[in-house]
Amino acid sequence: MPRSVISSRISRVVDANYNRAKEGLRVCEDVCRFTADDAAATARVKKVRHGLTAAMKIFGLKDIVASRNIGGDVGRATIRTESRRGSISDIFYANIQRSKESLRVLEEFAKLKDPAAAVCFKKLRYTVYEIEKKALER
Repeated sequence: MPRSVISSRISRVVDANYNRAKEGLRVCEDVCRFTADDAAATARVKKVRHGLTAAMKIFGLKDIVASRNIGGDVGRATIRTESRRGSISDIFYANIQRSKESLRVLEEFAKLKDPAAAVCFKKLRYTVYEIEKKALER
């Protein structure tokens, strides 16, 4: 397989997981901000979200967006469990999980480009673990 095809496929993985992590973090931030009125938790999630944006510079935003293939995404369909939530806590939990999983994928794929950047994604993921723990204690 040509290197450009491999690079494009990696960029698609990175793009999907960046979007997934960023969206999940934004939902969690808004839950903390608007439903819990928790300024400290809001600030922690916002800091992770901004850290994610900074860490993504190693991949090049233009490259990953250019690789996007929405029409050809074989996993695009929504599954039934994604269509229902029973509470605000369920919304927070689903999105914090989505963020952790995506950060792990970004960490793994960063290892192909820059092992030091992979460490940044790992630190962000562990910060999200801490945010989750504190949220579940409340």
